[in-house]
Amino acid sequence: MSLLTQKFEQLAGKKALVPFITAGHPKPELTVSAMHALVANGADVIELGIPFSDPMADGEVIQLSSESAIAQGVGLNDVLSMVSSFRENDTTTPVLLMGYLNPIECFGYSEFVKQANACGINGVLLVDSPPEESEQLLKLLAEKNMHQIFLVAPTTTDERIKYIMQSATGFIYYVALKGVTGSADLDSESVNKDVLKLKALGELPVAVGFGVKDAASATAVAEQADAVVIGSALVKLLGNCVDEKSVVSTIESFLKPIRIALNSL
Repeated sequence: MSLLTQKFEQLAGKKALVPFITAGHPKPELTVSAMHALVANGADVIELGIPFSDPMADGEVIQLSSESAIAQGVGLNDVLSMVSSFRENDTTTPVLLMGYLNPIECFGYSEFVKQANACGINGVLLVDSPPEESEQLLKLLAEKNMHQIFLVAPTTTDERIKYIMQSATGFIYYVALKGVTGSADLDSESVNKDVLKLKALGELPVAVGFGVKDAASATAVAEQADAVVIGSALVKLLGNCVDEKSVVSTIESFLKPIRIALNSL
């Protein structure tokens, strides 16, 4: 059983908290400390963004964080090294890389999976890699007991959802709104209805992301979901941090109230 699947089984009804940060933002040397602070303040799974120059699914906040990381020289090799350093003191928290296919294609699928597995990465969520174009990568990931997480949007048809679920493992990522990360307010009633439909069509846990920004929005969409993903609001705050102390305190003040709120459900 993979570390990610094991984590969801251990949660046993508790709502998983899945924060996203961009590797290398605000400074490359602070990313590993930020990852440990996320876990210390309630993260069950970490989504670590691979900086990318054309992040078409991301809003301004995460676009700028990618731009900053790239300007500081952060590439995929650096992201792998950060996870490897994180694993020196944490071997139990699942880590997923989130981003786009191009850096991995440049790296080479086989070599990427080999090195990612060696670093302790548990899966990938690639916005622009649908199941039809993921056959080779899926096979390589499966050989290492790693996951490729697939997205489902409010506009995805039932037929398409069933097709995606044939390839999906780990969990389904439900995009809670028609837009980019960090955009408009959520319609939690609609989200919960869609999550219920997803759960009726498959057995995988469902995580809700895009537009979740605080404890109120997290609990609102977690009524039916198994996990909540929160990124832009956190990334924006981290952009003001200048050292490890400020990163740790920012994560604590932001994430802990969300953890407490989710625990109350």
